[in-house]
Amino acid sequence: MDEFVIEGGYPLKGTVVPSGNKNAAFPLISAALLTDEPVTLHNLPDIGDVRTMLTIMRDLGVEVTYHDRHTVTLCASKVQKVKPDPALFGQMRGALVLSGSLLAREGRVELPKPGGDQIGRRRIDTHILALSALGAQLDYNESLALTASRLRGADILLDEASVTATENAILAAVTAEGHTIIRNAASEPHVQDLCHLLNQMGARISGIGSNTLSIEGVPRLGGATFTLSADYIEVGSYIALAATTGSEILIQNAAPEHLRMTLLVFKRLGVEVEICGNDILVPATQPLQIVPDLGNAIPKVDDAPWPGFPADMMSVSIVLATQSSGTVLFHEKMFESRLFFVDKLIGMGARIVLCDPHRCIVQGPSQLHAEPQGIASPDIRAGMALLIAALCAKGTSVIRNIRQIDRGYEQVDVKLAQLGARIKRTGC
Repeated sequence: MDEFVIEGGYPLKGTVVPSGNKNAAFPLISAALLTDEPVTLHNLPDIGDVRTMLTIMRDLGVEVTYHDRHTVTLCASKVQKVKPDPALFGQMRGALVLSGSLLAREGRVELPKPGGDQIGRRRIDTHILALSALGAQLDYNESLALTASRLRGADILLDEASVTATENAILAAVTAEGHTIIRNAASEPHVQDLCHLLNQMGARISGIGSNTLSIEGVPRLGGATFTLSADYIEVGSYIALAATTGSEILIQNAAPEHLRMTLLVFKRLGVEVEICGNDILVPATQPLQIVPDLGNAIPKVDDAPWPGFPADMMSVSIVLATQSSGTVLFHEKMFESRLFFVDKLIGMGARIVLCDPHRCIVQGPSQLHAEPQGIASPDIRAGMALLIAALCAKGTSVIRNIRQIDRGYEQVDVKLAQLGARIKRTGC
């Protein structure tokens, strides 16, 4: 299994270009199942989870043609199966968005147990609620099967603003008979990308970017060409990395319109950036002073559905806070195991108190020290957080289980090396 060997304690400098939005790739790929015509996607991230998703599509009978590492055309004129390969499906969570598309196209879908990051319980009840409202019937035994002789529009209130459940409801509703309203819908940038692609294919979706989507069903969809927007989680990670290591980094094509809440929270942690059109410059000199709430109260950073602070930014923000002067409380509301990686930061010298599975207090700044004996990356976002901590710490650190990082960050070691990082990928 590969490892990263990192010699930290050195500032970086240069320009980095983020990849396409990882979480947009899965529903956009799934949308190709709704038409027999070609769907071409540009700026797909070349990462493990996307490659797995495309392999699942091939196994279903979809023709997948690569034009380059980031451009793919999918043609689903001959879908042969309604059950994704269990071994592939179990490697990632994002493949759940095949539910709405396969149900709409074939009238049936069988789902093995999904995989993904082990960051706590990740229920799929909201998916079932939405698809059942459109007319699907559930058969739950060793695997989950949904059938529908005909999907009909409905007024759906999701019991939580689940991103993937919203995407499945959209994918199923666009060709359903009649009108659908999805209330308490997720509105993240990747949900918006899906809606824009489907509209290009001939769907009739309005309310894009809001928590109430209105969908008028159409009998069929056609092909389209679409370019994914930048991955705002990757952009946020590079901002945190630059500030934590005292580096000057220019992030090109950063889609700053998707970063307003992230930049607001980072400012409270003492980070200043300059927005230059579609680029973001992180200066080397940063205040890194935590801004207290009124009355000198300890501030709190908590995650929330869009446009709130993204849950996927919590891990790197905790590392950032270890280098900022002051005290801050982090409240991770969504996943009860997300914060369990902080023991590794404590082992590196961070002053963190884990209050319970959802909250931790960070007091900074702390001089982080290297971990030459190695630390394991437990999930995608914690892996990136530990990578940032290793670049900040003086000395040589080893990060294991980097497959997790590769699932979400394209060629992160190459991008960091181009910025001057002393990082090597080695096999053990």
